Amino acid sequence: MKIAITGGTGFVGRELTKLLVQKGHHVFILSRSTNKLLNDTTTIAWLTENSQPEKELEGIDAIVNLAGESINNGRWTVEQKKKIYDSRMRATDEVLRILKALKLKPKVLVNASAIGIYPASEDKVYTEKSTATGTDFLAKTVHDWEKKAMSAEQLGIRVAYGRFGIILGKNDGALPLMALPYKMFVGGPIGSGQNWMSWVHVKDVANALLFAVEHDLQGPFNVAAPHAKRMNEFGKTLATVLKRPYYFPVPSFALKLALGEKSQLVIEGQHVLPTVLSENGFNFEFPDLTNALNDIYK
Repeated sequence: MKIAITGGTGFVGRELTKLLVQKGHHVFILSRSTNKLLNDTTTIAWLTENSQPEKELEGIDAIVNLAGESINNGRWTVEQKKKIYDSRMRATDEVLRILKALKLKPKVLVNASAIGIYPASEDKVYTEKSTATGTDFLAKTVHDWEKKAMSAEQLGIRVAYGRFGIILGKNDGALPLMALPYKMFVGGPIGSGQNWMSWVHVKDVANALLFAVEHDLQGPFNVAAPHAKRMNEFGKTLATVLKRPYYFPVPSFALKLALGEKSQLVIEGQHVLPTVLSENGFNFEFPDLTNALNDIYK
């Protein structure tokens, strides 16, 4: 297949691109850079003055929209939150413009999303049928992002959006920051320790995105391993894999002081199940946390 990716040089985008190339698909990476970014891919300029990527995208089978400012970059100042929100809206607006301009429409748009749309809870379990949504910044961003992407259905395009859990990888995402205290021998419980962490290995994120392209997934699908962990258990497992002690608690107020509003990513959490993926026959390569962390730190 011919598959276009926005955000193809980011954390998830690199993993997805590697997978697609391995599977023999032709990958078009939409980027502000005009240089060839990765082997066996085609780079197409977008979001630059006078760029018209649609001219090179006629005949594509799918587009995967991963573009947006990382939520892990810096404190969530007013300026940074605006950048996080606006980058997603602008990129998706451009994807929609491209789709409208294409004479031959792709079959599917797979859009990134996040489990942050669900309210934080220590006792509720969320599936894609859950209608409760949060009221904080991240939930609003995800809600508006999904709504905008869904408008591609008006063009006769199937739309699916993957609600990502906390994505685990060695050098990117939240894990390096979470692992740092353990590597310094001061790791321990975060907050109450009872908050949920719905985690997922980055390789399974890439596999799930390709699965959504190849199968008839439509609407939301949770991209989180089937066995979420409370933060206490997650921390103990991480300490064991890193061969480090687990004893110094990190109180919530200290995290709020250090990270500001962004501290909600680790203090709060949701217990999310990947029901749509499971019901459609998707098999996680890393359903077990210990195996996932061993693979990352091997």
